[in-house]
Amino acid sequence: MVSSTKTSVKISVNGQPVVTAAATLAEFVIEQGHGKGRVATAVNGAFVPAAGRAAHKLAPGDRIEIVSARQGG
Repeated sequence: MVSSTKTSVKISVNGQPVVTAAATLAEFVIEQGHGKGRVATAVNGAFVPAAGRAAHKLAPGDRIEIVSARQGG
């Protein structure tokens, strides 16, 4: 029998502690409400392009930065 229970991981997002059930960075970005928006992401100080988010598995203790573009001057 295969269990469908998701596990939670404790991570840091923009310096704040967060618990998530997202398995990948792509899932987490959507969970945080940035699914349609254009954002830049980094995990543990390394840039992760949008095309690589689905393959990037989250691990306990990961430090994630999510930055959205702003207009103005």
